[in-house]
Amino acid sequence: MATISDVARAAGVSPATVSRVFNGGRVTAERAQRVREAADTLGFSPNRVARSLRTQRASVIGLLIPDIANPFFTALARGVEDAAQRTNLSVVLCNTDEDVDKERRYLDVALAEHMAGLVVAAASRRRTDLSAAAQRGMPVVAVDRRPRAAEVDAVMVDNQHGAEDATAHLIERGYRRIACVTGPAGASTSEDRLAGYRAALRDADVPDEWIRAHTRHADFRVEGGYTAMKELLALDVPPDAVFVANNLMTVGALRALREAGVAPPGFGILSFGDVPWASLVHPSLSTVHLPAYDLGEAAATLLQERIAGSAKPLQTVVLRTSLEPRNSTAGPG
Repeated sequence: MATISDVARAAGVSPATVSRVFNGGRVTAERAQRVREAADTLGFSPNRVARSLRTQRASVIGLLIPDIANPFFTALARGVEDAAQRTNLSVVLCNTDEDVDKERRYLDVALAEHMAGLVVAAASRRRTDLSAAAQRGMPVVAVDRRPRAAEVDAVMVDNQHGAEDATAHLIERGYRRIACVTGPAGASTSEDRLAGYRAALRDADVPDEWIRAHTRHADFRVEGGYTAMKELLALDVPPDAVFVANNLMTVGALRALREAGVAPPGFGILSFGDVPWASLVHPSLSTVHLPAYDLGEAAATLLQERIAGSAKPLQTVVLRTSLEPRNSTAGPG
């Protein structure tokens, strides 16, 4: 099914122009004709309900997150919903699967349906495009991940500081060959957590060449963590500990360690992000606690202020992480 973005590309205009054509906005006759011809060719049909709302804001906000199966984003979504309900806003949840094209389609829907605003955990730091929402004046708050080119309010965690603390903890416990499994290259959370890991090792005089050789990028999913951990264990000089930059990849890394007959705490493992069973397994899993619910609640509160007409300068709220040391980092000896 054709989207607003498809029509915009075919007509050589912006998605916002397409929306104005079908919602009674001011557009030149030549551009309007191009848009309608492109829409006819592609079989695009604007939503009638959305058109009827052109003079008012809907009481619905959109929440775009990369992976609803990840407990971190589940808790974040609950924070958004609870805060939204306090002002009678409803939340439409959109799972983008870290896919920029899927994310773009959801953004098109949000514009077509005249949602009151968006909370977005970007699929890509470089490629996520929120310009159409900005052109329409739709309030947007970035949460957890900030698209590089977007000028929006944001609610983040201090990823670099949390990763630096975690890696320093491994060093303090006596591990000397500490590897890192981080997320996709280009994702802001991946880059910031990797930067924290590097900073801690450089403070301990670990050479950059060693750091590069013992760093792996994965996909923030279980299989990505599994594959990355297997590669690290196969190195000529394998690590004696690993900092894993999200909770799902930690599950994969633990599976790879078990298959290799390697067990914590002789081999240290620390997860950036909580897992519900961290204190229940043996040995218990050390983690960096992320305030996921608080992130969602703060993002929805910021969004409500913008929907209500706040003209304050753009804000970036940064929440701190906390280290939860357990037995998986008790030390190698």
